[in-house]
Amino acid sequence: MSGGAFAAIAQKGDRDSGAVIVTVRERGGMMRLYQSATDMEGQRIWHESVPAQTSDIDAQISRYRARDPDLWIVEIEDKEGRHFLTETVAAAVKL
Repeated sequence: MSGGAFAAIAQKGDRDSGAVIVTVRERGGMMRLYQSATDMEGQRIWHESVPAQTSDIDAQISRYRARDPDLWIVEIEDKEGRHFLTETVAAAVKL
């Protein structure tokens, strides 16, 4: 990645139909979760969570995995909390 950030694919999903989740580990051990979605115009957008403890993010991901075995999970560690997403990111929402 860039500027001291590290990324890894934690889970590979279905190439054509798997949803995508990106987690970002920030300074202080907090994490954010970004979920992909499609807007009304058919464009990909990302929904950002508020910062949460790792255990809360892990619990949320476990629920997603139970519903979607084709899920892709990308994990980013960046002390600045950057997500590196190029599409629109919607405002933070509580998990």
